[in-house]
Amino acid sequence: MSTRIAFLKGHGTENDFVIVPDPENTIDLPAAVVAALCDRRAGIGGDGLLHVVRSAEHPEAAHLAGEAEWFMDYRNGDGSVAEMCGNGVRVFARYLQRAGHVTEGDLAVATRGGVKAVHIAKAGDVTVGMGKALLPEGDVTVSVGDRSWPARNVNMGNPHAVAFVDDLAHAGDLYSPPPFSPAAAYPSGVNVEFVVDRGPRHVAMRVHERGAGETRSCGTGACAVAVATARRDGADPGATGIPATYTVDVPGGTLVITEHSDGEIEMTGPAVIVAEGEIDADWLENAVG
Repeated sequence: MSTRIAFLKGHGTENDFVIVPDPENTIDLPAAVVAALCDRRAGIGGDGLLHVVRSAEHPEAAHLAGEAEWFMDYRNGDGSVAEMCGNGVRVFARYLQRAGHVTEGDLAVATRGGVKAVHIAKAGDVTVGMGKALLPEGDVTVSVGDRSWPARNVNMGNPHAVAFVDDLAHAGDLYSPPPFSPAAAYPSGVNVEFVVDRGPRHVAMRVHERGAGETRSCGTGACAVAVATARRDGADPGATGIPATYTVDVPGGTLVITEHSDGEIEMTGPAVIVAEGEIDADWLENAVG
């Protein structure tokens, strides 16, 4: 480990990340290190960590190197590995632009959830092709305290349970994962979204993310919410041939989600780099014991 390690801090609708540039994949980032960096009191603080690696240099992404030069090795705030993070992809793209690796326009980013098409607009927002939603069959229920709701099972490369509620306060504090049933529906845990209506094709949500607790925003969650809301509203672009666009308010801002007739979903929203600096290696070694 070098004496100092470069890092940046960024957010997308206040879903915030520690960014560790490591093109050649030379920095070891075990779960304890990631958790220490993401600690909001003793570390830098973040909902997750974006490890920036060239696809060809990472064993999980080498097979994608021909499609995407860069791999988003994403970790949750507790250090666990995650398949995808929609807000994270936008911030990842913003970092690549800031570092001079890419410019405005189109690029591809490799993730554990597949290669994602990204567009960096001149106006500043970033659009990410989030792929297609899977809608597994079967009834799911989520609970908070003595309240329970039916939930829509939506998979965006990671699992989601979307529950429509009368008041977002009914989601409780979201410090702990809301219980769900049946357990077999989500063997590796689940991101749980609580949703209320704000107007025509306009909803608001709160979310408990696996490994992070409540976050200010969740990109894949916003996509799952848009798809679940569209189906609740009787809108299926695959059947009608008409794209469905929903505005999704999250505690940290607003995302716009469009599901196209071929099932592909696009998410548009802001991505901001707020700081950069260096991690002291001595602190890091002491932090993880």
